Amino acid sequence: MKGLRRRLVLGAGVLALGAVAFGATRLQARVERTSTVPTVRVRRGDLPIRVHTLGELRSARSTMLLGPAVGGALQIVAIKPTGTVASAQDVLVEFDPSEQEFNLQQARSELLEVQEEIKKTNLEAEIQSAQDEVALLQARFAVRRAELEVTRNELVSAIDAQKNLLNVEEARRQRAQLEQDIPARQKSNRASLVVLEEKLAKARLKMQQAQRGIEEMKLRAPVAGLVSVQENRGIFGGWRPPGMTFPEYREGDLVNPGAAITEVLQADQIEVKGKVDEADRISVSPGLSAEIRVDGMPGVLLHGKVKSVAGLAARGWGLPSQKKFDMVVGLDKPDSRLRAGVTTEVLIIGAELRNALLIPRQAVFEQEGKLVAYVPAGSGFEPRDVQVKQRSESFVAVEGLAEGTLVALVNPEDREAKGKKEGSSAPSMGGGR
Repeated sequence: MKGLRRRLVLGAGVLALGAVAFGATRLQARVERTSTVPTVRVRRGDLPIRVHTLGELRSARSTMLLGPAVGGALQIVAIKPTGTVASAQDVLVEFDPSEQEFNLQQARSELLEVQEEIKKTNLEAEIQSAQDEVALLQARFAVRRAELEVTRNELVSAIDAQKNLLNVEEARRQRAQLEQDIPARQKSNRASLVVLEEKLAKARLKMQQAQRGIEEMKLRAPVAGLVSVQENRGIFGGWRPPGMTFPEYREGDLVNPGAAITEVLQADQIEVKGKVDEADRISVSPGLSAEIRVDGMPGVLLHGKVKSVAGLAARGWGLPSQKKFDMVVGLDKPDSRLRAGVTTEVLIIGAELRNALLIPRQAVFEQEGKLVAYVPAGSGFEPRDVQVKQRSESFVAVEGLAEGTLVALVNPEDREAKGKKEGSSAPSMGGGR
């Protein structure tokens, strides 16, 4: 009986020791889990707004030169390369003018032919007019002579008198016919000249168009600026092979009328175009000052102001979550050394947010579409909703947390899940029989 009691007491003691050990192990695990998550306290202070981004110089004003509107394809025989500094009226692109020169020769030949026809028609009209004038004089003379013969009818026989009357009627009829035919011929000649004049005007217009076509075979810079040759998008019929870029236009390429060939960028109207992340969009607004550093110009610091910021994210090839917003920065003073297409570093200087609650940027996490910060709760952490007022490169001004509150710098849920995975995969250290 005493042995049974001793065994029961011994078993109860072992169970108690096991429970204490198990509880201590769980408590230690909780303490270790909490202590292994780095934390920082919410502090109150001023937040200077600084946004860094990359940009590219571009011209605020530019002129695109298009392929001339002529029939058929055009072949480039000379073109100024990208980066050429052009003056106003400099020839930037030349096309093969053979077809236009042939059209000019043909138009000139037609013009000369019509001019000869007009000369011939005028000469024939002058000759005909002289002949008609002589014929009309002769007809009038014949009428007058026949009328004189009629006055002698009393002195001649009845038959001769009748002949004289018939002669007067015939002479008068011929005179009347001439007086009717001559104006009709003159009107017909004038109509023929009008038709020829129209043909002459068309021939001159065709010749002018041919001359203009030859002049359009040379594309000239309308203003002074920097040349930027465009991509030849017609090289594959307008289809872009995946992962391949179009080459620029060069000598020998065929160009369709109206195609964009080259662009003239005005050097005195340079601005910076860049993109800002979605997280920084709230900190950027028109009118903010900016500092610009240009690649290839070490030690040169340019100043400007934000001109515009897009309200919608730009479309691109990146991930859907990586939203970017277009931004344009204007320079306070133009610099003749600047060239479009050069990369820049842009620092946007925003207004300082004073007396704000600040935490590091890495202490803010996204959970189910909301922004949260993890604060200690019991033996672990719990998410707490926060509202972001402003961001800088390192800190975030938030609402929803009290000053002095501890927040996690890493996601404790991710770390806990990772720890469980590593613990389940660790080998057993217990011995066996």
